[in-house]
Amino acid sequence: MSIDMTVHATAPQTRVDTELDRRSAFCREIARSAGAVAMDGFKNRVPGFGMKGPQDFLTETDAAVERHLKARIAEAFPEDGFLGEETGGAIKPEIWVVDPIDGTANFARDIPHFCIAIAFVSNGQTEIGAIYNPALDELYFARRGEGATRNGKPISVAKTGDFDAACVEFGWSNRKSNARYIEVLSNILDQGANVRRGASGALGLAYVADGRSDAYAELHMHPWDCLAGLLMVKEAGGVVGPYLAVGGLADGGAVLAAAPGVAAGMSTATGIPLEAR
Repeated sequence: MSIDMTVHATAPQTRVDTELDRRSAFCREIARSAGAVAMDGFKNRVPGFGMKGPQDFLTETDAAVERHLKARIAEAFPEDGFLGEETGGAIKPEIWVVDPIDGTANFARDIPHFCIAIAFVSNGQTEIGAIYNPALDELYFARRGEGATRNGKPISVAKTGDFDAACVEFGWSNRKSNARYIEVLSNILDQGANVRRGASGALGLAYVADGRSDAYAELHMHPWDCLAGLLMVKEAGGVVGPYLAVGGLADGGAVLAAAPGVAAGMSTATGIPLEAR
């Protein structure tokens, strides 16, 4: 009897692990294949780009990369949902959340600071995340509970604890007023930090996970821009805000991710709360 009980208790978890193993390997693969599509568009693009709104750029490559990812996911996991920046989608318990090119303004202006961002969310929990900059061939990857890596090597957040030595990134969003943006920017500068903006929120979060930046904050982000990166920062030992618990997949919301030594100060400066640890 005891043997039977053990088998029945562990079998569901084994199935879950096996499915996440499959999705993890698949996520790495499609991040790189999507990167190849993006780089082809980057190298062969023609001058000009479209606009979806103020400072919201669109290129043909955005659509091509999203088509590629959507088709590959539908073929491999037809039961899963898909939510993409360009084509949207229906929210399901298990869903892939995709930004085909984050940093489109950089892409359109021949700046090789852009990425493909992919997250897999199961029942409200981000389980897998990948952020790939094909121009540098840097693939960031995280799986919940298993740490974060860049090109297969473990990464960790910075040990910075003094704002006079901190370098943080603060993203701009047209969903919030310029007055509020400037107020928060001033608050961060008053703490003593150096502030920069790279125009790719997903890479900004990956850089926090990798210790290249000490924090990333933005007053509003869509889920496809930030879910993969928030998972990476947590898995790399950082602190983040309660993004899915507040805005969820439907609405998005404010984002904060930081090394532990500067997290409280960044929360005070931005007004964005931190998850309980």
